[in-house]
Parts: sequence; C-alpha cells; structure tokens
Amino acid sequence: QVHVVESGGGLVQAGDSLRLSCAASGRTFSNLAMGWFRQAPGKEREFVAAITWSGHGTDYANSVKGRFTISRDSAKNTVYLQMNSLKPEDTAVYYCAVCRYSTTYVGRSAYDYWGQGTQVTVSS
Repeated sequence: QVHVVESGGGLVQAGDSLRLSCAASGRTFSNLAMGWFRQAPGKEREFVAAITWSGHGTDYANSVKGRFTISRDSAKNTVYLQMNSLKPEDTAVYYCAVCRYSTTYVGRSAYDYWGQGTQVTVSS
C-alpha cells in the first residue's frame, strides 16, 4: 500500500518562509516525477511545482516562480518545497503527489498517489 504524507505547514506572516516535506512509502518512487499542488477555499486544486525522477528537471507555476524551490532526496523517497517570500495568496492546503511518469506534468490526471495535505496560512 502506498502512503504519501506531507508535513511542515503552519501559520506564518507575509514575507516569511516555510519548508514542506513529503515522504512517500510503499514502493520505490525514484524513477517517477513528483509534484506539489495546492487548493485554496472555493478554488480548484492547482499545480505548484514538480520535479523529475533525477531531480535535474523542475517546473513551476508562474505564481511561485522565483520564490519556491522544489527538491528531492530519492534515496529517502522524500520531496521538499522551500517557500520563501510568502504572500497571503499562497494560503491553501498543499498536497504532494507521485506522478506516473518520470518527467514533470502540470495536470492532476498524471498523478496517481496523493497525500492528505498540509495547511499553509499566510497572514498579512
């Protein structure tokens, strides 16, 4: 059984930083891309960032480019999302997901396994 667990969310002020972690277990994911999505109240879940199986390729939503950094430790089946210069509009539940491909995809349908999410709240 596959488990995907996010951690690291919390309440911060605008301009602060947070680091989210995502641990995947139950099988080997080192050959698969992984991604982060987020969902704000009343809005659809949207793509945030993704990283290739090798860790050498990344993709970001325009809204977070330059502020967020995705990285992975394949040996630990763990993906990280470093979020800097946080804004109130970054407030959302952040979800980690495992892609069924080795390259990055922005569409939710390309991701097979999802975590339960971690809340990030940014106050102004």
